[in-house]
Amino acid sequence: MRVSSALMIGLLALTAACGHQVTPRAHPTRETATPTKMTAAPVPPSARVGAVFLGAGDLHTCTAAVLDSVAGDLILTAAHCVAGDVDTTFIAGFKDAVDPAYVWKVDAIYLDPRWVKSQDPLADFAILRVVRDSGGSVEAEAGGGLTLGPAPKPGTVVTVTGYGLGVGGGPIGCQAATELAPGGFPLLPCGGLIDGTSGAPWITGPTITGLIGGLDGGGCDEKVSYSPPFDDGVVALLTRAEAGGPPDAAPAVFDDDC
Repeated sequence: MRVSSALMIGLLALTAACGHQVTPRAHPTRETATPTKMTAAPVPPSARVGAVFLGAGDLHTCTAAVLDSVAGDLILTAAHCVAGDVDTTFIAGFKDAVDPAYVWKVDAIYLDPRWVKSQDPLADFAILRVVRDSGGSVEAEAGGGLTLGPAPKPGTVVTVTGYGLGVGGGPIGCQAATELAPGGFPLLPCGGLIDGTSGAPWITGPTITGLIGGLDGGGCDEKVSYSPPFDDGVVALLTRAEAGGPPDAAPAVFDDDC
């Protein structure tokens, strides 16, 4: 849902040609939404959550979170938020406008083998290494990173902060108790988490227990969001990224089936 690489690449081409802001759009409903009274609303920026930009423009297309890591240079997002041969950048705590001084460039992409092989929604998570010519680390800039934890048990209250697809603006957020959807995907009954919030972390305390992604790229109905179930795969991915192993080649296009 929020948002496929095919759509993102098309939007990049559109904004380059037209030179105007692209506003978020809804996808058609495919699943039956869980009734919910929770709706995302504007929230202050969080230094540990930021916007992901594809291409050289100002269009942010996804969300990512700063991780606690050995070198302080890793962020977490949805695997379907990254595409092969597309320059990708990140700004932690993004608000209103792109400031070149705070732009981090994605230097390496680490993906679960299940995603590389078949874009398995159970492995819709990616860890990215980011660098900047002026040096330093994104974790130090953010004042610390978030740790990774296991998938939340049903009834766990999580906070989600993400960026709607567009140019400028600030984040939206929601807090709700998780549920469990068929197939083992954690489910969050909160409306208004629109396109662009893919990769937004599900946070409990200092720990990320999920992110918007997984089933149908996070869901085809904006009343509910899904997460890939965090398992040993995401732990192994962090270990490999911290060790500086060979990066992976992201698929050129991801279709979310919505």
